[in-house]
Amino acid sequence: MMEYPALVFALSLALLWLAVYAGTRYAKGARHLAEDDRTDLGVILTATLTLLGLLIGFSFSMAITRYDQRKDLEAAEANAIGTELARAGLLPSDQAGKVRELLKLYLGQRLLFYTTRDGGKLGQINTMTARLQSELWSAVQEQAARQPNPIVALVASGMNDVLNSQAYTQAAWWNRIPIAAWVLMMAIAVCCNALLGYTGHHPECMANRLFVFPLIVAIAFFLIADIDSPRGGVIRVHPLNLESVARPLSEP
Repeated sequence: MMEYPALVFALSLALLWLAVYAGTRYAKGARHLAEDDRTDLGVILTATLTLLGLLIGFSFSMAITRYDQRKDLEAAEANAIGTELARAGLLPSDQAGKVRELLKLYLGQRLLFYTTRDGGKLGQINTMTARLQSELWSAVQEQAARQPNPIVALVASGMNDVLNSQAYTQAAWWNRIPIAAWVLMMAIAVCCNALLGYTGHHPECMANRLFVFPLIVAIAFFLIADIDSPRGGVIRVHPLNLESVARPLSEP
């Protein structure tokens, strides 16, 4: 569900509004709260709202950190591929042409990885990427076995950086806010909204007046889920650096 931030927004808004409504309905049917009881519940509500704010801020910080990490790794991956394209010229002409052609195909697959939203197509991209990685490493390994010298070692080191950068990127895309954190945050948000409805001075009309608070919290949840979703959100990492590497290769 976290891959669909709009769904997170809709479900959280409905759940939180129901919590407010349930709190107001219970308060309407219960005995009138004494002022001391209302004060005590107000202290609990304040503490719960503070905890909810801290959790939302902490989760937002986690999402931003992961988003920045994905951006940095995209730049590192583009740098590794661009450097290896240049280093391929150190190989013999026939081998250099083969490595560069494989790198062009590999670069195309990396661009598709960042831009596709189709899960089925993503599986094909990952399969093709793994095959190209094997072919790239075999090409360099073959040359290293044939001519073990510092120049070929430099090319092999660059190819190792290309392969490692893809693995780091994949790990960063898998690194998401834990489900347990989402469950805890949602549970506290439900308690806050229920208490907010229950402690209202006019339960018969508080549900409509307090609709704004569930809306604000649902928007916060939507923003966190959107930033934390590498592929399903509106805010995504666009492969600008990879495109800048690919642009000269597409020119005639």
